[in-house]
Amino acid sequence: MRIIAIDPGYERLGIAILEKTESWPKRSEGNKTYKARATTETLIFSECFKTSSKLPHHERLSLIGNRIKEIIKKYKPEQLATEKLFFSGNQKTAMLVAEARGVILYSGSSLGLEVFEYTPNQVKIAITGYGRSEKTQMINMVKKLIKVDSKTNSDDEFDAIAIGLTHFAINR
Repeated sequence: MRIIAIDPGYERLGIAILEKTESWPKRSEGNKTYKARATTETLIFSECFKTSSKLPHHERLSLIGNRIKEIIKKYKPEQLATEKLFFSGNQKTAMLVAEARGVILYSGSSLGLEVFEYTPNQVKIAITGYGRSEKTQMINMVKKLIKVDSKTNSDDEFDAIAIGLTHFAINR
């Protein structure tokens, strides 16, 4: 199964393509040989997509939608996993991110992807086992769970990868 995982944002979006493959290798234990299910998660692509604050609002939203559709067409994921919004601070920022998130959901569903959403707490629990994990704990655990390119250094990319890993953990 191949998915696109997106950490929604307005100025910066974390985007990742992950793939989960299943195999049934033969295993031996004493005199017995049996097949055991094994799964492998692979990070195929990730980026932090940025829009310029100098552009008009509608152009930034258009760029987000176009980039997501471009990645979906190139990597052909079957599902989209994203984070539900949780804001307790700046309402203006929340509105902008909500609009960008709408573009994300539309882009995926218009290309036939099944859409899944996870709360920040669900992602933290799936990755670290603790719902109040710090950003550094999340990043360190993502690096232990999946091979990440050394060029990957954006928090947004790691968040997208974490969302993808959460999806794999919850939807077996």
